[in-house]
Formats: sequence, structure tokens, C-alpha cells
Amino acid sequence: MKAMIFAAGLGTRLKPLTDTIPKALVPVGGKPLLQHTIEKLKLSGFDEIIINVHHFAEQIIDFVEQNNHFGIRIEFSDEREKLLDTGGGIKKASWFFDDDKPFLIHNVDILSNIDLHDLYTFHLKNNSAATLLCSDRQTSRYLLFDHNNYLKGWINQKTGAIKSPYPDFKPELHQKLAFSGIHMLQPAIFRYMENFPDQFSIIDFYLSICDKDHLSCYAPKKLLIMDVGKPGSLQEVRNLPDFYHSY
Repeated sequence: MKAMIFAAGLGTRLKPLTDTIPKALVPVGGKPLLQHTIEKLKLSGFDEIIINVHHFAEQIIDFVEQNNHFGIRIEFSDEREKLLDTGGGIKKASWFFDDDKPFLIHNVDILSNIDLHDLYTFHLKNNSAATLLCSDRQTSRYLLFDHNNYLKGWINQKTGAIKSPYPDFKPELHQKLAFSGIHMLQPAIFRYMENFPDQFSIIDFYLSICDKDHLSCYAPKKLLIMDVGKPGSLQEVRNLPDFYHSY
């Protein structure tokens, strides 16, 4: 199975740590975040991984090579010239997903207790172009799903901004869920990206096509997700060794 790890970010929320190392190599429990993610993917059966790189790209490449690619196939998608955002990063790496099988996208700064094999199985059964791992947690921006768990829109609770391809969209009639940064995609989704620029957000992309194809949510109970791309969460997860040692 194939996967992509987003590791190109500047890690500005983790400064000054990321003044000298990329966010992907920030240590938690004696291991860099990238190693936690690779090992979780491997345990779940993902044995071909592509990693996008930009900030301190050489350090990430050297780390993977020094660890003998962790015994699996690992390639790199080079964004050193220009950060392509989440959607653009997936589009640039499309050449890697050439087997017509679903693939996983995983942010490097997300730690969770999700069983990725369960997510993969759910995705295979729900016949959607993409399956987004979501949770019912407090945030300012939510994805909005209908009673069939299909994506229909987005809302920013702070500003009141709403995005949806549907006329007269009513957010109050939909379930609000927070996106985790982990999702399964079908390679067929690349056909929708053909007319998109090199740089674009995957969430904006999903919102632009959710009236054309099924985009589902997967929100299992007792899901624990931590975004460790910010100092507060980084310290919090370091105080929960049982959580990250479960990888």
C-alpha cells in the first residue's frame, strides 16, 4: 500500500526549534515526528511512501537514508523551489500513485490512536473518491457533512465565512466535524486536479468537487488526535508517553 507524508512545512509555530531543524525532525519521546509516522504506516501495511520536502529538505533526506529507508520504498517529492500547499503537493506527487489503488495522506505533525488499516478498510467499502478522518472536537473551522456523511461545505466559526458549491447552503442542517490531516484518496481524483494551479489547498479542492463526487468522513469513537505542530501540544504529547509509544 502507498502513502504520502506531508513534511514540507516551515514549522513556524514551533520556532525557535525549527530555526535549525525541519518540523519533521522535532523529537517526541526520543524519536523525530517523521520516524513516528513512518513506523505507524509500516505497522499498518504501508510499504511505499513518498515524502514532500522543502524546509531543511536535505536534513530529512539524510535522516531517511541514514536509517536505510526504514526497510521500505521511500521516495521524495522536492518542493524546495516553491511550497505547493496541500493540494499542490498531492498533485505534484501523482506520478507515485500509478497502481490505480487507494492511497493515504498523513501530516507529519499529527499523532493519533487511529488504526490506519481500519481507515483503509472503511474507505474501500464506502465507494468514495476520498475519505477524511475527522473528529468531534473544538476548533474554529469545521467541515460540514450531511446525514450520509458526505462533505457538503465548510464554516469558520470565528468569522462566519462559509464555503459550499451548493446554492442556499444551510450549515445548521449539517454535522460539524474537525479534519485531522489524515485522509484516503482514490487515484481517479487526479482528474479533477488537471485544471488546478500548481499551488492550492486540498480542503478548497475538496469543497470545489464535493457536488461532483462522494467525499466521506470517517469519525470513529474514542479517536485521539494531537496536532503537535505547535508548542503547547508538543509539550502535552511529551507528557503522554503511552500515547506516542503506542506507535
